[in-house]
Amino acid sequence: MTFVPDPTTLHPLAHTDRVVLLKPLVTAPTVEVGEYTYYDDPEHATEFETRNVLYGYGPEKLVIGKFCALASSTRFIMAGANHLNTGVSTFPFTIFGGAWQERTADLFADMGTRGDTVVGNDVWFGYDCLVMPGVTIGDGAIIAAGAVVVSDVPPYSVVGGNPGRVLKRRFPDEDVARLLRARWWDWPVELITEHARTIMTGTPAEVERIAAEHHRSA
Repeated sequence: MTFVPDPTTLHPLAHTDRVVLLKPLVTAPTVEVGEYTYYDDPEHATEFETRNVLYGYGPEKLVIGKFCALASSTRFIMAGANHLNTGVSTFPFTIFGGAWQERTADLFADMGTRGDTVVGNDVWFGYDCLVMPGVTIGDGAIIAAGAVVVSDVPPYSVVGGNPGRVLKRRFPDEDVARLLRARWWDWPVELITEHARTIMTGTPAEVERIAAEHHRSA
């Protein structure tokens, strides 16, 4: 097989450092990224964990699948950014310690969250996207530039705006089902390489047929 990118290489493009593969970059136990997912930033690509994953103070995880493309300034707001809003004030007295913490620590501890933020596989984030805590973004989705994602995104849908809303579905439901069954991102890299052109330009039925043929021959 001819050359294919190494998923453990931080900078997969020999001519520039602005693109980084996130799996070999991230070290935080609360951030998980699949193979070949990349972040593109001309100035701060290697600072993804500190500049793009924000307020990650709690146990909630950011989970991103394989083969995702993140444009510059794609940011994820984690649950640590939340403030209690059940009373008169949203001011976070607890974080300042001392008497304020003693009198309010239980409120802070009992504050619920929406849980982990989960991004599927083959998701494309346009420039300057913002993802709010606890959302799930389905496989094959496209997040338009500048979108603010505040709720779950169905697989293979296009989301844009603030707040983000589904602008269109990329494929009919039956084709989405085909692609979710095929799961091309889980194929061996040799099979992905052999059929990269079909994955980029083919139909869901063609991708499903390759998956079925591989399953029969495996």
